[in-house]
Amino acid sequence: MRYRIALLHTEEGVSVTVPGLPGCCSQGDSEVDAIANIKIAIVEYLAVAETQLSGREMRDIEVSV
Repeated sequence: MRYRIALLHTEEGVSVTVPGLPGCCSQGDSEVDAIANIKIAIVEYLAVAETQLSGREMRDIEVSV
């Protein structure tokens, strides 16, 4: 899967968010660290979301922009 991420470089390092996954964020001392950390955060975010949706009927839809 591919996710768009937003990076913010600050004096303290790099923070990163995933606009498509509200509340999914991480940080790192460098861009490389921040991206590695957000990959872990995305996997954990999706695991929690899957658990919360347990028992519901799921479907995929296609959307054109």
